[in-house]
Amino acid sequence: MNNRWRSLALAVLLSVAAAAAAPSTAQEAPPAPAAAPAAPVAWSSLSPDQQRLLSRFGGEWNTLPPARQQALARGSERWIGMTPAQRDQARERFTRWHSLPPEQRQALRSRWQRFQALPPAEKDTVRQNFHRFQQLPPERRQILREQWRNATPAQRQQMIEHARERHPMQRGMPRPPPPPPHR
Repeated sequence: MNNRWRSLALAVLLSVAAAAAAPSTAQEAPPAPAAAPAAPVAWSSLSPDQQRLLSRFGGEWNTLPPARQQALARGSERWIGMTPAQRDQARERFTRWHSLPPEQRQALRSRWQRFQALPPAEKDTVRQNFHRFQQLPPERRQILREQWRNATPAQRQQMIEHARERHPMQRGMPRPPPPPPHR
């Protein structure tokens, strides 16, 4: 891997680690449960590919906090397991991420943390809705985005409630009975 790609890969890994370690200022997010302190990762326990990818940290590895060591080790493992196309996509996302203003990055981190705090069934619902949205024609997605952006908070709440009524099974609720037939 040449130095340009190594630097970019490292930057992606650092971005992932920073995003994972960033504190949340969102008030909606529930407090994280107390976790056991992170265990240090021995440099010698990393594969040769991981050591090569993280070589910039080799000399200071033992001084890094254990949580940072774990994040870098996981990130390097993911990077190594990616196909060239996946790495290209990761580089593009990294470039887009860094072009965002800090406030927008923080908002995205907060949303991600709120998503991670959801129960598994709700995460599945969010994923299903996202995939359904992605399958809409681009024009329809744009219209929906504009409607959402231009809506007041009360209108947004109505949109959410309307969507829940249209897809109650996603919320684990039984479908309402059908209306009586017209005579």
